[in-house]
Amino acid sequence: MALQHVVRRVRLVTGVSLPYVVRGDPSGAAVLLLHPWAESLRCFDRLIPLLPPSLHVVAIDQRGHGDADKPADGYSLASFASDVVAFMDAVGLTSAVLVGSSSGGYVAQQVAIDSPDRVAGLVLVGSPRSLHGRPAFADEVERLQDPVNPAWVRESLTWFPRVHHVPDWFVEARVQDGLRVPAHVWRDALMGLFTAPPPTDVGRIAARTLIIWGDHDDLLPRVDQQAMAAAIPGSRLVVYEDTGHLVVWEQPERLATDLTAFISGQQSATASS
Repeated sequence: MALQHVVRRVRLVTGVSLPYVVRGDPSGAAVLLLHPWAESLRCFDRLIPLLPPSLHVVAIDQRGHGDADKPADGYSLASFASDVVAFMDAVGLTSAVLVGSSSGGYVAQQVAIDSPDRVAGLVLVGSPRSLHGRPAFADEVERLQDPVNPAWVRESLTWFPRVHHVPDWFVEARVQDGLRVPAHVWRDALMGLFTAPPPTDVGRIAARTLIIWGDHDDLLPRVDQQAMAAAIPGSRLVVYEDTGHLVVWEQPERLATDLTAFISGQQSATASS
């Protein structure tokens, strides 16, 4: 069953209103979860209950997605990153470990470049180093019209093959996520991601970074992940065997364990410095 959240809402100085949920100890280490393109904060429903209550876990719907405002424009990578910092300002998060799933990790990288003092650590889960190039499904996305066809959204989920079983309720919830994204956001957000300079090409990420990648990821090759690890000094690449691109979907238990250990190590390193 889907996790029941108390949803809050905040208006940002960037001009959009975003919903968010909070779990755990408000005085604990802050963890900000960033969902992928065409999903929502609900994609973390299986992960959040597995994280220790000592953490201050926050998840947001990004602009155009879920129940966030859906403006006519403003879907560049820079805009998504600016929203993250504006959100942190609005809710009083001085810094946080950013956990980005897929393109959410691309946004997290941009935040780490633009506002390094706000990023206590990075966990990049099936996240690209670069999105330059045109994916095979871009033509389909460009042809979308409102209302978006539920059958098309369901079929789009097969672009990312899964190895592990994922509960039917969770998959259906991701279909609903896709249906809440207007056609122009599907298109413009994808273009915003693919036309942006890769963050690690234009700046240096200093944050302590954990990179998690599934070895059956048909979208992001191993060499891409190795290049990202090389571009982020001191980062660590962990490969999940028999796992596809959607690590958060397939391996929430292992991800929760690795995320918790990463944050514990981050706290230990801070205490000893």
